[in-house]
Amino acid sequence: MEIHGALLRLRRTTGLPVAFGGLVEPGRRLVRISELSGTATAALSALAVTAGNGLGGRAVAHARPCAVADYSVSRRISHEYDVPVAAEGLRAVLAVPVVVRRQVRGVLYGALRSVQPLGDRMLSAAVEVARDVEQSLLLADEARTLLAAALPDPDAGSRTERDARALRVRMREARAALRTLAPRIADAGLRADLLDACALLAEGPASPDTGLSPREVDVLTCVASGATNAVTAERLGIGPETVKSYLRSAMRKLGARTRGEAVAAARRAGVLP
Repeated sequence: MEIHGALLRLRRTTGLPVAFGGLVEPGRRLVRISELSGTATAALSALAVTAGNGLGGRAVAHARPCAVADYSVSRRISHEYDVPVAAEGLRAVLAVPVVVRRQVRGVLYGALRSVQPLGDRMLSAAVEVARDVEQSLLLADEARTLLAAALPDPDAGSRTERDARALRVRMREARAALRTLAPRIADAGLRADLLDACALLAEGPASPDTGLSPREVDVLTCVASGATNAVTAERLGIGPETVKSYLRSAMRKLGARTRGEAVAAARRAGVLP
């Protein structure tokens, strides 16, 4: 899970010995502490933190980082969670919200077992880690949106041939975009699901007439958009020489002598939009 990796990075970059956090539950302004790192007890595990309450709840409510030098006596926060915090022996604590498209999606905490002001350097480092989580969640959202858009609707049986062709194009485009996003998804489970979905999407738009492999179609899709070999390699997470190899293979199968001819032939065959 991305939160677990983020907590390890937070401890490493800030030097704080304890870190914990979780995501906002869908449809609720409530954070469930799902991951612990460096803790000595399970007191904070599964703790539900509501918006506005405690330090993390304050971070959720105001969508900005918060820190206290001594949690137990701070007058800046409410004290609904003093018992589990005290059970873990925490004193100085910071909380940083993970904000995606102006919506708080989670909170990362870092803490010391001694009273000490947590300065701007620690807060800045924690904010950077939260931004990494934000990007991962954003990528995951984009991937799910692409996948949902590519799935056929319940009325597929009543499609015209033109509609069916449009669906195949959409599925190919979504598959190429998903394969581009997958290597950048930190959550291993979601990444595996996306690659499985790519395989399923490939079954719909596969072209027996051309014999092109799914990866060759990915490369041609990028080339058709005007991408160079270097840009195509970056998008697909492969090397430039591998791009050239796929492109040469695709040109041979399509009977094309140039990149442009390959793209044109793929479009005539219905492989590209």
